[in-house]
This record gives sequence, C-alpha cells and structure tokens, in this order.
Amino acid sequence: AHQFAEIQPDLITVAKGMGNGFPIGGVLIHPKFEAWHGMLGTTFGGNHLACAAGLSVLEVIESEHLIENAQKTGDFLLQSLKQMSGAIREVRGHGLMIGVELEKPCADLRKALLFEERIFTGVSGKNTIRLLPPLTLKTSHAEYFLEKFERRIRQL
Repeated sequence: AHQFAEIQPDLITVAKGMGNGFPIGGVLIHPKFEAWHGMLGTTFGGNHLACAAGLSVLEVIESEHLIENAQKTGDFLLQSLKQMSGAIREVRGHGLMIGVELEKPCADLRKALLFEERIFTGVSGKNTIRLLPPLTLKTSHAEYFLEKFERRIRQL
C-alpha cells in the first residue's frame, strides 16, 4: 500500500500468498541499509522447497498476467460499487483490495452474504465490508458478487 501513499519504507515484511499455501516469508530492506555478513539470520532461511514454491508463484503471477487482471477486475468492481445506490457511505481501494463502508453496521449483511449467498467477505470495523478476493477473480465472478451484494444492500 505504500506505493499509493508516497511513503518510502525502511522495511517491508511479506508472507502468506508468497508460497500459495506453503509457509514462506520475506523481508525487503531499503538499499540505504548495507548488509554485512551475519546481519540477517533466520531459523528456516534458505529452505529450498519454500524458495521453489515462491518462484513458482511468481512465475504463475507473470505468465497468467494476474497483476493486470487484478487491476482490471478491481477497477470494474470499484466503479460498479460506486454506482450502487442504497446504504453505501464510501467505496475505497486499489486493485482487488476494496472496502465498502456502509451507513449501518455490516454484521447482518455479512451473515446474509455468507450463509444465504455463499459469498465470503471480510470486515474492517463495524461498518466496512472488506473485499480481498484472489488475483484470479474473473469479471463474471465480480458480476455475480455485485448482483447478490446489490440485492442485499437494498434490503438494509
């Protein structure tokens, strides 16, 4: 997210999706910090299987154009959500990381989406539905979500 906030971090930690389910993590260090032998140490650092998993994930992201897909599908979702009328106070996000702030608490909406529509969403605070779908999300999936979401929003 620092790319959108004009911030130059000294450190960035990354994990989770790096290994597509295989445990791996990393630390990105700003070049102004010169590494020296012994500066960095880890318990599981350099695990060959974890590194192979990480490289495979990067290859798939590149070959399947998942970053471009996330931008395109995310833009579609953002624009569509912003055009919805109803109980939406604000829609914000970048790519496929989207927050939909509602006028009212979102707990009931979230339950209805999950248990009646089989759509899993996250939450951020009392009033914000958090969308963080996979990078492979297709426009048809987004359209399905939007149809169900809009119907449920109108019932609030």
